Amino acid sequence: MIGKIAGILEYRSTDHVLIDVRGIGYLVYVSNRVMVSLPSNGEPVALYTDLLVREDNLQLFGFATLVEKEWHRLLMSVQGIGAKASLAILGALGADGVSRAIALGDWNALAKAKGVGPKTAQRVAIELKDKAPGVMAMGGTVAEAMGDEVIEAAPKRRSPVPKANPAQSETLSALANLGYAPGDAAGAVAQAAGADPDADTSALIRAALKLLAPKG
Repeated sequence: MIGKIAGILEYRSTDHVLIDVRGIGYLVYVSNRVMVSLPSNGEPVALYTDLLVREDNLQLFGFATLVEKEWHRLLMSVQGIGAKASLAILGALGADGVSRAIALGDWNALAKAKGVGPKTAQRVAIELKDKAPGVMAMGGTVAEAMGDEVIEAAPKRRSPVPKANPAQSETLSALANLGYAPGDAAGAVAQAAGADPDADTSALIRAALKLLAPKG
């Protein structure tokens, strides 16, 4: 599998880009959120990728982080969610937004994505809720895509892939050490991060603990 691609951005269309890797051009489909974050044509670019294999077609999908890539793969596992709908959800909410929506069971946020109806959004929230803690814990661990093939251009021209904020994963780990259930911890972290997206680990732990404290 092609897990990461790095080269020179040749051109962009409405939903895909062409990346030149040592003279070979790769078409990579991306969300609108990733599209606007890419550099200008002719500049180096690097994306994590997921290869979709069909009987009559091969398609590469590109992502800025491994968290985003993992959500794409999980979203695609839900009935009614294809590649287009998955990119629409990620484009509308971003990886962190998807994590929060699913951890909190907020299907209304998921339904804001183009082409995703309420019933499908509810199915996504229900089926993937237990997956949220594991994906959120990936934040800050952007290692090279282990076990996957990496296609890259000359290292000097390569643009680094941005890393996710590690605060959420560190907070989840801390809450797990304190004995909180993964689902409860993920929900509290998602709510706290939504209220203060720039919070560091210490602030996020304090906020999450307040949310997890017994009421009454």
